[in-house]
Amino acid sequence: MRSTRATAAVERLKERSGNEHYAMVRTSEELFYLVDNAGDKPVTVSERLPLDEFVTFVKAYGPQKPRRQTKSDIAFEKQLVKR
Repeated sequence: MRSTRATAAVERLKERSGNEHYAMVRTSEELFYLVDNAGDKPVTVSERLPLDEFVTFVKAYGPQKPRRQTKSDIAFEKQLVKR
């Protein structure tokens, strides 16, 4: 099983949060979990999860990037509020 998706998700989390100490651990049972190596001892952030569930968890964890909006998106939302 390839863990490229999981690695990419952790890298995006590092960028979003500004914390370069996040790391992914892969077990022999092909399960993944997230750890934070910021202190003396690593802190386990998530439980052991299969690949798809791990990627979903990492995407939802930490601060999220604000969604980009165009002028037409903003105008459309204003029209929805008026009704």
